[in-house]
Amino acid sequence: MAFARTLAFGHLSDDVRNLLLRAELADDLQGGLLMSLFRQGRLLSGTVAAWLAMPRVTCLLRAMAAGAVLLADSTDDLARETSLLGERA
Repeated sequence: MAFARTLAFGHLSDDVRNLLLRAELADDLQGGLLMSLFRQGRLLSGTVAAWLAMPRVTCLLRAMAAGAVLLADSTDDLARETSLLGERA
């Protein structure tokens, strides 16, 4: 992803260009790590979204595009999600 944007840096010195590319690479790695931890169930989507400074919906869409399964078709997932609704009369 970072390398696709290098054309816009053509007018900058090599040192500045290298710093910008390193920063973009660090951002890409951080985003990938956070998404990986979310897919493993070790981080919540809201936490990942906050750390990446993006809306939660965008974070969830990116996670799904990367292969994350948000809800499995199982009784455990259904019970966990419906338990959040509480008792309703």
